[in-house]
Amino acid sequence: MSDVKTKVNDASVEDFLNAVAHPVKKADSFILLEMMTAVTGVAPKMWGDSIVGFDSYHYVYASGREGDWPMVGFSPRKQNISLYIMPGFVNFDDLLKKLGKHKTSKACLYINKLADVDLDILKELIQQSVDYMRNKYHK
Repeated sequence: MSDVKTKVNDASVEDFLNAVAHPVKKADSFILLEMMTAVTGVAPKMWGDSIVGFDSYHYVYASGREGDWPMVGFSPRKQNISLYIMPGFVNFDDLLKKLGKHKTSKACLYINKLADVDLDILKELIQQSVDYMRNKYHK
């Protein structure tokens, strides 16, 4: 079984975000940093070399594979900003309908820029996601 490559580390979140070349993505990243810090009450950590994560949980798959992952996080990617919403989106249909321009995959929310979405709805989505994860993993 291979080892999980994306692990929490001591790299500087601020240095990582300051190195984002695209000015809008950089500014949006600092807004997300502030928002997720406020919602979680936890200092951000770098996970791997490109994910800013908050809090963590331990998972174990039926296959026996296990590891740790942030409860919520984001990464300013070249194409978009990826937000990691770990419960997925099944319980968040109402919020997604009000969010604005976005795409989703299993547990990722893709936004081109924060100006495309309602920040209050985004904050509520992050809050509900974190609440769900904490109730499930921090009993």
